[in-house]
Amino acid sequence: MMRTIEVMLVIIIILGAFMIASFFAVLPSPREVSPLNLRRLALTTLQLLDSNYSLSAAAFVDEDDSSFAEVTSQLQIALSACLPPNIIYNLTVYQVLGENSSELYSYKWSISNAESLGVGSDAASLLVASSNVTFRVTPEKIGERGFGGTLYILNCSDANGWWVTGYTTHSLAQDLYNLLSPYFKTTVMVQNTTDLGKILNGTSLQGETVQNAVIINTCGEAVPIPSAYSDGNYARYCHFLGNTTRLYNWTWVSIVGYPLYYVSNINAFPNNNNTYGIYGMIQVGPAGLNAFLRGLDNQAYSYNGNSITNSLSEPVYLSSEARYYCNYYGIYPSPYQTSTRALPDSILTTYHLPESRVTYIFNKVGSWIPGAVYRHVASGDNKITGSLFALGLTRTPDIRLTVLGLLCAFKPRLYRSEYTATNATRLVVLQLGQAGGI
Repeated sequence: MMRTIEVMLVIIIILGAFMIASFFAVLPSPREVSPLNLRRLALTTLQLLDSNYSLSAAAFVDEDDSSFAEVTSQLQIALSACLPPNIIYNLTVYQVLGENSSELYSYKWSISNAESLGVGSDAASLLVASSNVTFRVTPEKIGERGFGGTLYILNCSDANGWWVTGYTTHSLAQDLYNLLSPYFKTTVMVQNTTDLGKILNGTSLQGETVQNAVIINTCGEAVPIPSAYSDGNYARYCHFLGNTTRLYNWTWVSIVGYPLYYVSNINAFPNNNNTYGIYGMIQVGPAGLNAFLRGLDNQAYSYNGNSITNSLSEPVYLSSEARYYCNYYGIYPSPYQTSTRALPDSILTTYHLPESRVTYIFNKVGSWIPGAVYRHVASGDNKITGSLFALGLTRTPDIRLTVLGLLCAFKPRLYRSEYTATNATRLVVLQLGQAGGI
């Protein structure tokens, strides 16, 4: 009985102490427990108002403009809609002055919904540009530094493509023209295999420079073949392409899949198909790429039908250099891809493609290279004599990767942007405070 009474007394004492402590304890205000981040709120409000350029338009209206009262009234309505009801604000607009001025900014006007913001205010700022500004970037032309400068895009109407699912060779050629022509001195669309034959013989089509040119094959795993070369030995034709690439120091570009796996000419092969129902095409197989590489390295032709590619089980990722130039040139393909036609790094030594001259578009996976620009340098020499850009990716082709790879390889400079208007930038400062409440 005594133990029960003692336990009850202890409980009464503990509860009494807790109630007394709770009564006299000073609890923090909700504002102190979970303070509102006024600076972040100010910045997100400015960004939201500028997302449809309404803030930029309002910032460039001066007090002596007839529309000033209407514009600032609409801006205050927008601020009230964006901010909680207990938030007071002051929005101030400054003119950004030029380099020759002794001051950075000059006051233009301000609006507010309170006489004072109190002691707990915070602010954020945003630079806005005038809608009258013209922003211009001028790329350097490849070839301006004394060599090459011609881009050939194979748009052959008498050749079919393979592994370009979802596209036509014409649409790919047009997209490549739009993206790459600003970077080359001359861009030529090769409209048929007859014109391709002229280029292979060193004859220009429009007075352009044939030496040191870039040739993009838009037919995927197939390559157009002029009728004059359709003699039945198509691996030897691929060897001829490699040898010609070396002689003229071309950069031969394969945009997807296994390079030179088929040859195509709808007039020369009207009854032949690639075993998948695409007529005007004959399968060369792995012998095509093997022969091309031998020609590029000035090795004598010999037939080798062994496959040298590998299908990688995991996605492959853009190299650090490629990611850097994504930002530099403003080209953003997916940073990871599927590669089922990766080439082995053994080709670097077999065909004199020194690794120091390779531009990796995708990171190597073990000993496999999903996509890179390979430059040939003959043994005992230091001069580049022909290049192969092979993207061993799975269909469908993303031509942004082709564009990115070529820009990574040639690195044309982007000249400084220019503004065609003065006093084109203003600084908007939004200061926020809290009114009332605890």
